[in-house]
Amino acid sequence: MRKALGATNRSILFQFALEGTLLTLVSGLIGMALAGGLMALLGTQEGPQGFDPPKLVPMSAIIAIGSLTLAGVVAGLYPARKAAMLQPVEALRQE
Repeated sequence: MRKALGATNRSILFQFALEGTLLTLVSGLIGMALAGGLMALLGTQEGPQGFDPPKLVPMSAIIAIGSLTLAGVVAGLYPARKAAMLQPVEALRQE
């Protein structure tokens, strides 16, 4: 629809990349928060002999969220490029 209204290829690619980044970043942060809460809950329980309670390592969390965000952006670029390359008439026909 945006293509038919005169949006440039660059603006469409930027919108898809930004959307992919925000969605994966927010979902990664929510997942890390839930995992941190679960680990805190499990840390209060007495585990089997010889097992340490689970711990959230900040560097591992940062790497996990970063790789999740990168994967989301890369996965979003294919449909973004496909949408950006459509002719305006084709964009309206497919809408």
